[in-house]
Amino acid sequence: MFDFVRKHTKVMMFMMFLLIIPAFVLVGIDGYKRFNDSAQAVARVGGRDIGQAEWDFAHKNEVERIRASSPSLDPKLLDSPQARYATLERLVRERVLGEAADKSMLLASDIRLARDLQQNPAIASLRRPDGALDMERYRQLVASQGLTPEGFEARVRRDLSIRQVEAGVLTTAFAAPLVADVSLGAFFEKREVQFVNFPAADFAAKVTLSDAELQTFYDANKLLFQAPESVNIEYAVLDLDAIKKSISVNQQDVKSYYDQNVARLSGNEERRASHILINAPKDAPPAERQKAKAQAQELLAEVRKAPEQFAEMAKKNSQDKGSAPSGGDLDFFARGAMVKPFEDAAFAMKKGDISDVVESDFGYHIIQLTDIKAPKQRSFEELRAGIEADLKTQQAQRKFAESAEAFTNGVYEQPDSLKPVADRLKLEVKTANGLARNPPAGATGVLANAKFLNALFADDAIHKKRNTEAVETGPNQLVAGRVASYAPARTLPFADVRNAVRDRLVALRSAELARKEGQATLAAWKAKPPEAAVVAAVVVSRDDPQGAPQKALEAALRADPAVLPIVAGVDLGSNGYAVIKVNKIVGRSAPTDIAAKQARAQYSQVWAAAENQAYYGLLKERFKARISVPQATGTIGDVATTPTQ
Repeated sequence: MFDFVRKHTKVMMFMMFLLIIPAFVLVGIDGYKRFNDSAQAVARVGGRDIGQAEWDFAHKNEVERIRASSPSLDPKLLDSPQARYATLERLVRERVLGEAADKSMLLASDIRLARDLQQNPAIASLRRPDGALDMERYRQLVASQGLTPEGFEARVRRDLSIRQVEAGVLTTAFAAPLVADVSLGAFFEKREVQFVNFPAADFAAKVTLSDAELQTFYDANKLLFQAPESVNIEYAVLDLDAIKKSISVNQQDVKSYYDQNVARLSGNEERRASHILINAPKDAPPAERQKAKAQAQELLAEVRKAPEQFAEMAKKNSQDKGSAPSGGDLDFFARGAMVKPFEDAAFAMKKGDISDVVESDFGYHIIQLTDIKAPKQRSFEELRAGIEADLKTQQAQRKFAESAEAFTNGVYEQPDSLKPVADRLKLEVKTANGLARNPPAGATGVLANAKFLNALFADDAIHKKRNTEAVETGPNQLVAGRVASYAPARTLPFADVRNAVRDRLVALRSAELARKEGQATLAAWKAKPPEAAVVAAVVVSRDDPQGAPQKALEAALRADPAVLPIVAGVDLGSNGYAVIKVNKIVGRSAPTDIAAKQARAQYSQVWAAAENQAYYGLLKERFKARISVPQATGTIGDVATTPTQ
């Protein structure tokens, strides 16, 4: 079927034109889109579907946001099934809370929207020296998220409405101090325990195995000793780096760019100032702030009478403990380093000037501008290499969309080789051998991308040796591959995995010996409880386990206080066995007033979060929220592994 399509492309395009255009006429483009989206619905909230495309787009944005904030993070973690499912859960949550906001008529006013945008650090960084917003850079910022300014502001407004839904729970939740103290007392409770740990590793030397036992274990567990299916491939990557190699920058453009941007490229102006601060936090009572302002006004009058005494007056009167000892000196700073009112005043002054009283969130400042450091203009030769790199990047970004279309079409139209499209776009065809469906731990790059690996192991790629589709593996990055050879999963010969068989069987036998030893000790302790001289008692708690294994600690803290003392055995699985004797409860040490206050505050936050989650559960039921794709097992960061060979 696909061969027919490839060989008769023009005929098929004509037939599709005859079939699809009438469909648009009958149901409209929107109706056709809704039909397509419903066929790929992955979740549903309030009668509306969340489509596969919306999920993919949301996850792409989430990955780009995380990569921008944490460049060193392993990209593989971001494209795992668990990470993708977490994105879908966030989409559903936003949709549920959005439905609740609509039903409750919760809207964000223009004033509230403007205030939120002003407080956004990313947007604040786009302001020019005169305080006006650089609209061109603002459009570029929101365009990087696939939005227009209007769309971005609509999304922010929507987020503000959603926050109001949760604020109704989070801001009204409270935990009574008495209830908090009881719960915290139980959580931090201590217990006097005697315990003996039997680590499995301590019994490994006692395990002796014959070749027959190893062979028997291997025969009974061959699935544990399989080599996964693998492929040897050719692949080509289209990204900005590949496009840059084909770009040569016109030197006249480099010089023009230098002439137009030399001031910006040379660096930012810095200013040095000293200040006298009278503390008055923004949440202080109005009377307190007014008193502080009056004090600052009095000091200003004195400073203006004797400007040369500014440093001495700062030492005596400034309440900024960091700068007061040095006469209020704040050293050199550029724009963005200080709070805005302070910065605006400092950059509007001349050297030697003393400001009026400047109000900020910290209180009231009197500023003396002591120096101005203008940036030294850098020569064309100093900046040439950096400008060329910037221009190459800009041109590559503009050219990427065109090249991406050619790459995507090329790998499909000539499915038996990557060379034609690689030659056309000047890409390198690389090779890689022994790739499995699941990348090894620590693998990065396109060969660790789950989408690309899935495409390589598809039927068309493995059995028909066709190019994969162009797979997006990152921002401005596409990759396509072709399977050169395929090796199915196979059981490795016993001789090749003998050491791995022995290690597994030794681990099992060691755990069995530890369990037997532990159970014998448990029986002895039950018959005659150990004396403290034999096994020293220790006081354990959640924040101080005293070396007790986690499972043993949990068992000790869960023991019924009504039946203490109690002796119990704890199976630690492959780690061995532990025997514990819980003697008595040791009350929580009385915390200091400050520690008690902090613990209650944390407890209240946890309580509020629990109430909010419970409320969200009710909203999910009310708006009939459901996810129709299977939940990914494991946690984000889990990596599938194969047996050691």
